[in-house]
Amino acid sequence: MRTNIVIDDALVEEAFAVSNIRTKRELVDRALREFVARQKRRNLMDLYGSDGLDPEYDYKAARSGNS
Repeated sequence: MRTNIVIDDALVEEAFAVSNIRTKRELVDRALREFVARQKRRNLMDLYGSDGLDPEYDYKAARSGNS
């Protein structure tokens, strides 16, 4: 998808300086992929502390293959 956007030039130059990326297209692509991955990890962290297990789940039966 082609999109025209205005990006902070200083931020783009800083991103180029701290990475081995050479094109703006690759830079934006990497930033979006990392953003999505970070959001997914955050969503997983929201589950921390909730066991998420079915109360009817029998782990002993599952271990013995009788589940």
